Amino acid sequence: MSLSVFDHPWLSGLFGDPEMAAVLAPERQMAHMLAFEAAWSRACGKAGLFEATQAETAALAIETAEIDLADIAAGMAQDGVPIPRLVTQLKALAPAEAVHKGATSQDVVDTALVLALREASFLIAGRLMELETHLKALEDRFGDAPLMGRTRMQAATEITVRDRVLAWRLPIADHLKTLDQKRADVEKVQIGGASGDRKALGNKGDFVVSEVATTLGLAPTDKTWQTMRHGIAGYASFLSLVTGSLGKIGQDIALMAQQGIECVSISGAGGSSAMPHKQNPVAAELLVTLARYNATQVSAMHHAVVHEQERSGTAWSLEWMVLPQMLMATGRSLSMAIQLVQNIQKLGDPA
Repeated sequence: MSLSVFDHPWLSGLFGDPEMAAVLAPERQMAHMLAFEAAWSRACGKAGLFEATQAETAALAIETAEIDLADIAAGMAQDGVPIPRLVTQLKALAPAEAVHKGATSQDVVDTALVLALREASFLIAGRLMELETHLKALEDRFGDAPLMGRTRMQAATEITVRDRVLAWRLPIADHLKTLDQKRADVEKVQIGGASGDRKALGNKGDFVVSEVATTLGLAPTDKTWQTMRHGIAGYASFLSLVTGSLGKIGQDIALMAQQGIECVSISGAGGSSAMPHKQNPVAAELLVTLARYNATQVSAMHHAVVHEQERSGTAWSLEWMVLPQMLMATGRSLSMAIQLVQNIQKLGDPA
């Protein structure tokens, strides 16, 4: 039984997003960790830190490894991180001297995280662009229709549908520009070693960092970012701003759908078990719910910026609890917004 609304047997019918779930799946996360370990073995082999033939043998074995996830879970309970058990499994398959040596658990886990964020960013960007296209189509269809402008939820002066829809569409372009910056902030390889000083790599540190980064398609860094979490928290803030903008769309549409106002008509609205005459604006309501959810979660991510000294267990693990849920909420909010906008049949004040 799942306690998360995002993969619950029936709650996921409203909250679930299979595409974002695939990005965040445990199997995908493990694939990213194995990609780091293989890249690490090869980079250290090229640097002369591992024997070259052993390093390549290890990398090939890592890339094809079948990982016992139950054993990883048992190790997680004991060690608080999955990597000690993962390394033990890998050393049983590959030359032990060419596996993980000089790296640390945080290097693997954080690099796997940013690889997942890169995939999530592609999904988010695609949906933002799709939503922008559908909102523009809405303007083209109904933009000149009259609409009562409302300030503080009271009738103000007459506007057009275009005036309101522009307030829905224009933030999308801003979010796409922000996403480019946030990707640059987070898509960086994490390599610090035991205390973040890369001491185990000697004078080969810059070479190994560059090699691993190039292999994984990430940016190298002059220093590990393991205790500098502002980039990750900033990405979470971006997610909340996206869902906030979509929540504004949902709030407006829910109000426009009220009986007695009825300046929007939506196909596929929700039904009621007790009142068959009702057409509930379920999709619009969900956008508001997800916006409020992410706005709440982002404060936890800001708490997670406070990493003590050279590594934190408490702040780090808080990220694991919160960020995937924010990504799920954002993915679902975008897919629901696209569906909602496409289902609008009429927009504007009743004749």
